[in-house]
Parts: sequence; structure tokens; C-alpha cells
Amino acid sequence: MVAYIIARVDIKDPEKYKQYLNVVPEIINSFGGKAIVRGGKTEVLEGCAEERRVIILEFPSVQKAKEFYYSKEYGVAKKLRENAATGDLLIVEGIN
Repeated sequence: MVAYIIARVDIKDPEKYKQYLNVVPEIINSFGGKAIVRGGKTEVLEGCAEERRVIILEFPSVQKAKEFYYSKEYGVAKKLRENAATGDLLIVEGIN
């Protein structure tokens, strides 16, 4: 069953964050994932305003999403994100 990693990110240092963006897509792909939303225009229909960058990644399964997130490769990439951005990430199981 597909799974999604949803991230809402507050970018503090755009130049440093670009370093993170330069390496992460290849890591995502190596775990069978793909970006389906990456920082496009958002419009709140209900609830609080969302000023953060919204990212949605699709993976073949929750297991693959976790393998990506806990991988050594992504661990190295996360260090590039330190002090560049903060945010919330969660995994959601999709429906078939």
C-alpha cells in the first residue's frame, strides 16, 4: 500500500537549504519514492494559515518511507538541513 511523507518546513537559510535540495531527490528516488508536491502555492480553505513550504513524497509502502527516512544516506542529507530549516514530518498510509 502506498505511503506519503508529508512535511511542512520553515526555511531559515535559503542558501543552505539549497544544498539539502541538491542531494535529497536522488536519495528519495533510490528508495522508490517521488515528490508529488514540493513547495507550490498553498491556499487555506479551513483552519490556520500555512506559511511553511509543504512537501508530499510518495513511496511504495510505509516500510520504504521509513527505510528512506532512517537511511544512512538521508541521515547525511539531514545534517545539511540543520540550521537551514525546521519543520514537521509525518508518514501517512495511502489507500489503494
